[in-house]
Amino acid sequence: MTASTRDSSATLGRVAVFAALIIVLGTVVVPLPGGVPITGQTLGVMLAGLVLGPRVAPWSIALVLALAAVGLPVLAGGRGGLGVFVGPTVGYLIGWIAGVVVIGLLMRTGRFTWWRCAVAALVGGVFVVYAFGIPVQALVTGVPLDLTALSSLAFLPGDLIKVTAATLIVVTLRRAYPRAFADSRRGRELATA
Repeated sequence: MTASTRDSSATLGRVAVFAALIIVLGTVVVPLPGGVPITGQTLGVMLAGLVLGPRVAPWSIALVLALAAVGLPVLAGGRGGLGVFVGPTVGYLIGWIAGVVVIGLLMRTGRFTWWRCAVAALVGGVFVVYAFGIPVQALVTGVPLDLTALSSLAFLPGDLIKVTAATLIVVTLRRAYPRAFADSRRGRELATA
């Protein structure tokens, strides 16, 4: 097996592992009025961006969305099928892709630190996802944008808890197993930060 084939296989494995993690975290659901539940899946999205980086993480999200599109119950609350792509959550799903790219880019702009990790998870995993999700939710539900944004504040405490959890998990993983990260070639030097 060549090094290139081994790297490709490892990358595919990492994509699958994070897609599975996102799916499993979808079983953690707190329903809210308005059709958009609080879910553990966004924690998985944050972790994918933080660990896999801006090039690989979107493939994990794309895999989850492809599985949902063919009807598998992989989204929060066991949802799947093409109907989820015309419902109030579709903007958030699209935001996951942009969010992991932003998270990955922010993590790659400098030396690994816990605060960079927290900022990346907050900006990409919350602000970017909301930037896509809130306007589309308003459009689909017919609720004015300002009211939709105001109602989205109900998600903020849970999302801040997920940012904290993602930061703690990633900092611990980075110290224990730096090879797990997209930049594993530099992992040893970065793990000492």
